[in-house]
Amino acid sequence: MSGSSAVSGAAPCRFAHYFVICGIDTETGLEPDELAGENFEQSPLRRTFKSKVLAHYPENVEWNPFDQDAVNMLCMPKGLSFRTQADPREPQFHSFIITKEDGSRTYGFVHTFYEEVTSAQICSAMQTLYQMHNAEHGSANAPSSSSSSSSSMDSLASSLDEADSPASSSRGAGGYDSSRDTLYVSKALCLITPMPFMHACRRFLSQLHRAVTGTTAPPLPLESYVHNILYEVPLPAPGRSLKFHGVYEPIVCQRPGLGELPLADFPLGEAFNLLGVENLVQVFTCTLLEMQILLYSQDYQRLMTVAEGITTLLFPFQWQHVYVPILPASLLHFLDAPVPYLMGLQSKEGTDRSKLELPQEANLCFVDIDNHYIELPEDFPQFPNKTEFIQELSEVLLSFGLSANTGAPPRTRSSPGSTPSTPGRERKAVALRELEDDGRNGNLAGEELAVLELLQGNATLERLQALTKRTGVTVARVEALRAGVKCQGTEGQGGRTAAEEDELKNAKLNVQLREVFASRFTTMFADFEAFVIQSAPDLESWLTNREQMHNFDKASFLSDQPEPYLPFLSHFIETQMFATFIDNKIMSQWEEKEPLLRVFDARIDKARLYNVRAPNLRSSSYQRCSILKESAQTIEQRLMKIDHTAIHPHLLDMKIGQGKYEQGFFPKLQADVLNTGPTNNKWSHRTATAQRRKDRHRQQTEHLTLDNDLKEKYMQEARSLGKSLRQPKLSDLSPAVIAQTNWKFVEGLLKECRMKTKRMLVAKMGREAVELGHSEANITGLEENTLIASLCDLLERIWSHGLQVKQGKSALWSHLLHYQAREERLEQQQAESPGDLLSSHLIEIIPSLARCVSLTITTINCQTLSFVCRHIQMMSEIKTDVGRARAWIRLSLEKKLLSQHLKQLLSRQVLTKKLYKRYAFLRCEEEKEQFLFHLLSLNAVDYFCFTSVFTTIMIPYRVVIIPIKKLSNAMTTSNPWVCVSGELGDSGIMQIPKNVLEMTFDCQNLGKLTTVQLGHDNAGLLAKWLVDCVMVRNEITGHTYRFPCGRWLGKGVDDGSLERVLIGELVLPSTEEDSGRGCRTPPLQRSPSQIRRIKPTSAQIQEAIGEVVNTIVKHFHKPEKERGSLTVLLCGENSLVTALEQFFHHGFRSARLFQKTVFVWDFVEKAVAYMETADQMGDLQETTEPLGMTCQSLCRYVNAINSTSRSIGKDGKFQLLVCLGARDRLLPQWLPLLVECPVIQQMYEDTALLRDRTTVNALIGVLETLHDFPITLEASLVKGIDL
Repeated sequence: MSGSSAVSGAAPCRFAHYFVICGIDTETGLEPDELAGENFEQSPLRRTFKSKVLAHYPENVEWNPFDQDAVNMLCMPKGLSFRTQADPREPQFHSFIITKEDGSRTYGFVHTFYEEVTSAQICSAMQTLYQMHNAEHGSANAPSSSSSSSSSMDSLASSLDEADSPASSSRGAGGYDSSRDTLYVSKALCLITPMPFMHACRRFLSQLHRAVTGTTAPPLPLESYVHNILYEVPLPAPGRSLKFHGVYEPIVCQRPGLGELPLADFPLGEAFNLLGVENLVQVFTCTLLEMQILLYSQDYQRLMTVAEGITTLLFPFQWQHVYVPILPASLLHFLDAPVPYLMGLQSKEGTDRSKLELPQEANLCFVDIDNHYIELPEDFPQFPNKTEFIQELSEVLLSFGLSANTGAPPRTRSSPGSTPSTPGRERKAVALRELEDDGRNGNLAGEELAVLELLQGNATLERLQALTKRTGVTVARVEALRAGVKCQGTEGQGGRTAAEEDELKNAKLNVQLREVFASRFTTMFADFEAFVIQSAPDLESWLTNREQMHNFDKASFLSDQPEPYLPFLSHFIETQMFATFIDNKIMSQWEEKEPLLRVFDARIDKARLYNVRAPNLRSSSYQRCSILKESAQTIEQRLMKIDHTAIHPHLLDMKIGQGKYEQGFFPKLQADVLNTGPTNNKWSHRTATAQRRKDRHRQQTEHLTLDNDLKEKYMQEARSLGKSLRQPKLSDLSPAVIAQTNWKFVEGLLKECRMKTKRMLVAKMGREAVELGHSEANITGLEENTLIASLCDLLERIWSHGLQVKQGKSALWSHLLHYQAREERLEQQQAESPGDLLSSHLIEIIPSLARCVSLTITTINCQTLSFVCRHIQMMSEIKTDVGRARAWIRLSLEKKLLSQHLKQLLSRQVLTKKLYKRYAFLRCEEEKEQFLFHLLSLNAVDYFCFTSVFTTIMIPYRVVIIPIKKLSNAMTTSNPWVCVSGELGDSGIMQIPKNVLEMTFDCQNLGKLTTVQLGHDNAGLLAKWLVDCVMVRNEITGHTYRFPCGRWLGKGVDDGSLERVLIGELVLPSTEEDSGRGCRTPPLQRSPSQIRRIKPTSAQIQEAIGEVVNTIVKHFHKPEKERGSLTVLLCGENSLVTALEQFFHHGFRSARLFQKTVFVWDFVEKAVAYMETADQMGDLQETTEPLGMTCQSLCRYVNAINSTSRSIGKDGKFQLLVCLGARDRLLPQWLPLLVECPVIQQMYEDTALLRDRTTVNALIGVLETLHDFPITLEASLVKGIDL
């Protein structure tokens, strides 16, 4: 057993793990491949038949067990393919990847060629199939279409099979006749390797194929070359290059060092060439944001090149979800996965994109590689500095002679157009491909090289040659060979062949393009470490509490970023790949750093050395990559200086003549020599020893650390948080396994829902958020918008899971429309029944009852699911189904009805059963209940996610004026008016019809409501009006605002005001069932009326002023878009005006016996009158000039307020003076003037705060802190005053 132990000992360091041959099994014959979607309409040569793994060497490798089904499926994703001598039969190359459930990857490289079928049984079977096919199609002129597809996945499979290639149709009905035609079948040679050395494997396999098709036998039996690559070629060490020998030419590969970007051998230049720079950057952005990405191409290698190219560029992040660059036909049901994925789907020639029915498209990025165009999801944030980034990438491509402008402009779902065709481009690509597939590609054929080596190495022949030269005779054949070799040597620089030169160019282009991407992340995340929250004392406690932990201070990180980066970054830091990156960073304090993180950290440290900038001084200016030349030189030097040459292929100890050479046929290899490796190989012995040493070290340290199994379990759980099933299991497609996979999806969706709702709540709700690392109990609007957008994506994915038949781009909107149509039918049936006539008569008989009912009815109507749908349908601003679904979710969330609406939608079980398969999430009762419960928890907080996004729509508002009825002045003879203002504008002045206390009006979205101006023209006998409050309701979102008043409007009563500016507060519904939503009359004690006189103490007054100034300062420290209303802070209930009113009222001699009430404004007016008189008499001439100027400014402002055309009362005038003084930074200058004025002694007690110099100086100091901020006043406050 020494051989097998050598195999296992060396495997981690072996270049290749397995050599595999796939093809037709002559014993089982032709087996139709049902899983690949059998289509009997097609001619037999175009149908899919099952392929088999014919042989694989060695039998097994301990750490990479051979997965026969997966390898067979990916070597021949379409199954066997047949051709005749009339068809093109060029060999094809493609690669694949197998991702295990733990995320580790194995690469496969496949060379597919056509081999003549020698089995008479298979030829006659094909002949029989053709006769049956011709008979069927001869009898029925019109081929019967396959039964209508019941599932969107079935229709996808059939749409892929519909189009026959032109070659098949041109052969006509009699496509194959065994007496006339030669039948060929595909066969695949495959190398399975631990690392993606794509170019080396491609060259080795093509040389192996050349050895089979050559006219002469290869120098050694094929077993020697296969054995050599399996057991004698090691993986290159990091930072080193390796040379090993194929059948005819040496092959060189290199591996990046530990400090460099990891190995990526797929040609990035080709990926950019296929899509164009802008398109590739857009697909890359979708990948970063973890959307669903579907690649679409006829060519498997193109699918792999683009998929690997994009995931390679993610450094230092890694794709964390389903990754299947080549999706075999038998796995089409996997497109139903309600998780982020990156998959590649093979297109059939001539299949139109419009025929491709995909299960879900709301969050899909569709990449049509062959036609160079992409479709992007809606609401898609752009990558930061995209224009400059594209410019830099284009310059790198141009420096290598590649055009950067290919690819059609990207399209979003809202603008479907015809697929752009680029025939010239296609021809160029075909020509390039032909050049690439040419076996020689400008090199001498292997046999010729061998002949020349033989001639040059033979002394006798060399002497003969010298003699012929002297006598003037030339040996033409030898001269031609030598010229060819010389030409080959001079073709590249430094004696490299054209193929090697091309490979070097590719490697240099690859690394330079990757460096540009890596440089962007180094710039964007240079200071990420400052925001990582290290909260656990050890690894075990961190792993056990991972789900509850808050690992990254997102709010602070975003507040530190340049404004243009925020739309992208706010989405990106919510992704699984970013969470895993941060997890790796935290775990690196206890265990070895993850390789990508190690490289990234080293780059950040290096950048800090060269670029010493303060972390907070961020700029959005673009920083170009500075190490392009350096990185390319490193690669070139490695390829120039070969560090290691592997053992040459040699004769093996095996029976001669078993695998006899027969041109065009791949022989059966001898398994006994290929299943075991050499026992005396120094290199394999060395790695086995190293492995044993590692094992010993692990056993010693095991008892010091956590038990390894337990730790691994924790690690897997920690890393899979919020992540659904990572990979489909390719090897087992039984119904039980598919059901289990779907069950995992259901569990994953529920977990994701729980985490998203929790995150939304924590971000919104005060103290808990502060404890978990938010700087204060407030979520930024940007962060909130990102979280809601990701909730919309989750709901779309849940509604797309297990659909029977897909209708439209949005599964949720489609379900809502079905529900709405059903409800409308029921309503119609009820309307036709006579019972309704009675209720309408009742309302006619009792009009007063009708008025009371109207508010309740509108409230109830506004809350129905159909009402919300109808409203969304009327919004002309939204053009797509996906947009409508998102608007519906936002509106329901703002109305606190999302859970209730979805429960209502899913209560129609007949409809749900009709639309969804049994395994769908929406048909799993227990999970559905939990999901609705998680959504219900969002009702605990207030969202304005509809109002703040759809700012231009028209909204109906309802205004109700509530007078204080007990004082008989519920009505007035004057003509009242109202003006409603919000954060986005105002309604303008609207006359209220006489003796009507309720009105509705339509107006462009006002945003959150801030103020209501209420007044009247003082006409008639009863021109006094005592108003308790004004209620305003947004009829779409259901938000109701209460504007307290509690004062009189009228001349000669209260402060003589004919109009008041009222400040609003949002009314919360008292219970879920409270359909009135706060529309009832509020309790009286909440009105801030003039009668309220609970005198605060001097300490309380001073504390209130400090608090309100502090709140205003905080307001300005928030990002501009997230500040809310400044008016509330200046004039609301606990505002600057209220606090200063209390200060001025302290010790004020206002209530005189048998005299009218005196107001603070009276004191201000008297003080100004005194100053004006003193000024006229010259008393103020002696004062310093600044003081004189301040006097003049105070007088000017007070006179302007008094002479305004508005009929505001004395308290209103004082409010206006405070607001204007705060705006123009004059309050601290005016206070000393009022204090010095002799009028103060008549109007204030000696104990008044205003007469205490120390207190007044402290107040001035506090008010001066507002000078740093630009206070702007709402138009409703300063209307009619021009200062």
